[in-house]
Amino acid sequence: MRMILSYAFFKGDIMTKKQKKMLWRIITAAVLMVALHFAVKAFGEKVHEPLWFLLYLIPYLTVGYDILLKAGKGIRNKQVFDENFLMAVATIGAIAIALINKSGDYTEAIAVMLFYQVGELFQSYAVGKSRKNISALMDIRPDYANVERDGELEQVDPDEVEIGTVIVVKPGEKIPIDGVVVEGVSTLDTSALTGESVPREVRPEDEVISGCINLSGLLRLRTTKEFGESTVSKILDMVENATSLKSRSEAFISRFARVYTPAVCISALALAVLPPLFLLLRGQAPGWGDWIYRALTFLVISCPCALVISIPLSFFAGIGGASREGVLVKGSNYLEALSKVQTVAFDKTGTMTKGVFEVNGIHHSSMDNDGLLELAAHAELYSTHPIALSIRRAWLDGAVFRDDGDPAEKADTSGRTIDTDRVSDVKEIGGNGITALVDGRLVACGNTKLMDSLGIAYIDCHELGTIVHVAVDGAYAGHLLISDIIKPTAKEAIKALHAAGVTKTVMLTGDAKKVGEAVAEEIGIDKVKAELLPGDKVAAVEELLAKKPERSVLAFVGDGINDAPVLTRADVGIAMGALGSDAAIEAADVVLMDDDPKKISLAIRIAKKCMRIVYENIWFAIGVKLICLVLGALGIANMWLAIFADVGVMVLAVLNAIRALFTKNLR
Repeated sequence: MRMILSYAFFKGDIMTKKQKKMLWRIITAAVLMVALHFAVKAFGEKVHEPLWFLLYLIPYLTVGYDILLKAGKGIRNKQVFDENFLMAVATIGAIAIALINKSGDYTEAIAVMLFYQVGELFQSYAVGKSRKNISALMDIRPDYANVERDGELEQVDPDEVEIGTVIVVKPGEKIPIDGVVVEGVSTLDTSALTGESVPREVRPEDEVISGCINLSGLLRLRTTKEFGESTVSKILDMVENATSLKSRSEAFISRFARVYTPAVCISALALAVLPPLFLLLRGQAPGWGDWIYRALTFLVISCPCALVISIPLSFFAGIGGASREGVLVKGSNYLEALSKVQTVAFDKTGTMTKGVFEVNGIHHSSMDNDGLLELAAHAELYSTHPIALSIRRAWLDGAVFRDDGDPAEKADTSGRTIDTDRVSDVKEIGGNGITALVDGRLVACGNTKLMDSLGIAYIDCHELGTIVHVAVDGAYAGHLLISDIIKPTAKEAIKALHAAGVTKTVMLTGDAKKVGEAVAEEIGIDKVKAELLPGDKVAAVEELLAKKPERSVLAFVGDGINDAPVLTRADVGIAMGALGSDAAIEAADVVLMDDDPKKISLAIRIAKKCMRIVYENIWFAIGVKLICLVLGALGIANMWLAIFADVGVMVLAVLNAIRALFTKNLR
């Protein structure tokens, strides 16, 4: 007995106390039932009937007392029609028939309850196992943070660490809170967040996020967020709440069960009463016992456990499998929507390109190239746009450009800073650029729209890239050539999307038309809409939504920060290239925890596999039950077939549902 308990369901140590208790009850009831069955065969005539009845009640109540209690509570709370009610009526009815017939053998009634509990135990174990797998995959919550006090490290709860505190992360420990490296060089394991096994190197001034594992060197970090607002907390909260948003399939099954269960109860009652009455009216023997037995069999067969349990479990496993690959899906409704994606619209910067801009040239400058770059860097002082960051970085890093505008050797950067006192009256014009007073001179930095709005004649650039035109005191001063790099997996990602069933890909970018078209052509995107303001992107998505095929889904993929309105408007918003971004987690329906665009097609394939499993379970469960219901009504099926139609189908459906957790073959 101990060995059975130890190795039940592969490993006894992963069974809960409740599951072990149920296993003991099942084994005890089964042993008593078998012993009594043989006792009836051997001593049936020598023992009076009431004694057999009382003896059989022991295994029956041992294995089924909780079902009877739940059925009673359901009746008391006016929620009668559930699986507990069906099992209680069916088994009590079978015992009543055995009493009336004075057979002395109540094995069938106990067996129904016994195998039903086996199915429930298996279902409980399967759900628990999938939860453990997901918990293991998302086991990124840190238990403590090391705070240095009086020269010694003290382990404190991460919730108690304030913003700006310096914490120490030793090799092998999880980073507990988002922060910036102030001392130390190391590599981080980000696999729990991104699904990628390649370590990430970090140095002083690099931002790091909670949930990563420090692999090598000792790191000192200055925290930039409270624990409740850090990446690990937001991710865990999102995964834990993912199953609260139900898909259409789940909602259908819930509605189906509410109608189906009362319907089969009424049908079973009609099967028990109407045929005998009809036979009685014709002057024939009604055969009440036979028809009641058929009705009880009908009830056992009709139990909708397989559907009610396996469909939510399929989505739960699908969400868990996606999490394992670094794809966080906020709910099963979004997983179902992903399976129907046929149109994908992309942002360009930070999505299909790396979003790491560099100033690669200064052309047609009317002043010293270094002076032009200095003015532009100061004008862009307060902008957070990646292009502005690249201009400031070029100035601070001492980038120098020859008279022909191409890069030269770096200048001496000692003492080079951006002085905020030199800058005033900064005005950012969304989608166009910036104007500011630098040393009392009006500097305008932006695209051709900004130059047109200011009435300044500009010179087009003959090279490919993002062009930032600069004007000083109303006169054209030249332009900066800034280049972005296409992600190495972008082209492969588009091919994978088409292979996954996506029929149309569109790029929506605020960049120049020729830059957008060049990027789209290189990676294979079907259509480009360029020079779009944030509001124009929403309008473009509205247009795509109006033209998409009926019952298909449009997904928009952006960086999750400046594309929040578009992410919200699309059928499915997918944020990528924003590891740890609050805006990504808040605005998007699906978050890719690294910047690999190939993960989009993987997410779609995971969703399609999950939906295939859902429909397999629906058709299998309904099909088998309908066949068995007909056989039960005709008197061909007995209680043993009823057990298979209920418990057997449920076990098979649950096993099938767990397949959604495994995604290795989809990569």
